[in-house]
Amino acid sequence: MEYNTALPKMIIPEYGRNIQKMIDFAITVADREERNKVARAIIDVMGQLNPHLRDVTDFKHKLWDHLFIISDFQLDVDSPYPKPTRETFQTKPEILKYPSNDIRYKHYGKTVEHIIAKAKEYPEGEERNELVNQIANLMKRSYLNWNRDSVNDEVILKQLTELSKGQLVLADANALRSTQTFVPRNNNASSNTSSSNQHRDKKKQNNNGGKQNNNNNNNGHRHHKNNNNNNPNFKRKPF
Repeated sequence: MEYNTALPKMIIPEYGRNIQKMIDFAITVADREERNKVARAIIDVMGQLNPHLRDVTDFKHKLWDHLFIISDFQLDVDSPYPKPTRETFQTKPEILKYPSNDIRYKHYGKTVEHIIAKAKEYPEGEERNELVNQIANLMKRSYLNWNRDSVNDEVILKQLTELSKGQLVLADANALRSTQTFVPRNNNASSNTSSSNQHRDKKKQNNNGGKQNNNNNNNGHRHHKNNNNNNPNFKRKPF
């Protein structure tokens, strides 16, 4: 009996050992035309074993690459695609370069800093003042979303001055919107809680109404039964 532990290691186990044996046989075929015919037959079998790969771009190209990989790059056949080499899969990918710019205030993010830098390029005037107003309110919303439920307007104005290096100043400090206009994140939970409480009260009321109706029906049935017992003309059915 053959045990998997005693057999050679499969390079791509997803295709199974039979595919690997077929490829090992194709390597031993001496005639090139016959070897090409065997390789194309193996590609068809590999495609049937993995129908989900048919939706993948370059489906045939992937199968031919797997064919050469399983053969340990020893199979010499005519491929419709460039033949991969061992170095292609052993070369380490280049290290991605991530931006290393430090963010002054994490809760504002880099986008607010970009907006402030763009606002500093605007000439003095009404448009710049309105833009500074919108930036300050945006900072206040971001502050409330990530830090706490309330914020002092002086903190927003101070941090705006720091981020703009003193070039952007809010003309009217009262232009900052009230914190009541910003919906805190916990409001959804409170609204859901109130809705669930209303639903529970309504359900309880319906249950109480159903129990009261059942009690009335039972009382009426008992009263009707007592009247029949007191009636001399009432005849009981024999058991």
